[in-house]
Amino acid sequence: MTARTVLQPADITRALTRISHEILESQRQLSSVSGSDLVILGIPTRGVVLAKRIGAILEGIEPGSGVTGSLDVTMYRDDLAGQPTRAPSPTQVPAGGIDGKTVVLVDDVLYSGRTIRAALDALADHGRPRAVRLAVLVDRGHRELPIRADFVGKNLPTSFDEKIRVRLEEVDGFEGVEIE
Repeated sequence: MTARTVLQPADITRALTRISHEILESQRQLSSVSGSDLVILGIPTRGVVLAKRIGAILEGIEPGSGVTGSLDVTMYRDDLAGQPTRAPSPTQVPAGGIDGKTVVLVDDVLYSGRTIRAALDALADHGRPRAVRLAVLVDRGHRELPIRADFVGKNLPTSFDEKIRVRLEEVDGFEGVEIE
């Protein structure tokens, strides 16, 4: 199977910088909400890495706005029987919690929407955010549930038999996004 590179490392950095600015702009539109009321939660594995990168960019733009954590959704998935066994990762909610805050969920690829549905269920077990937003590096379409991303790095329409591979330096040792 031939892989075609669609995002290089610089493209990923540019997309995350744009997403970070869009997050701050949308946060400012909620005029009574400050940057400190923003929590960025990554969905393991690569969503956590992307959330940390977004958090670092936010901190550079507006100190105090880059609070990050992780939200494991493994036990909330409705497709566990059809998925390879995966050990749950720890959920790490910032010390201030999520009650009354704007939470931005971060994942690498948005496909059917089932991971995000599981994330919403998991999030409800940790508190009641003021608002929940979704940021993804790649939106490939083919939704099975009525879920859409608020912040998208790249829309990549694909066929059902194509796969999107997101590779990040921290996890894979190299960086890029490919379509197989």
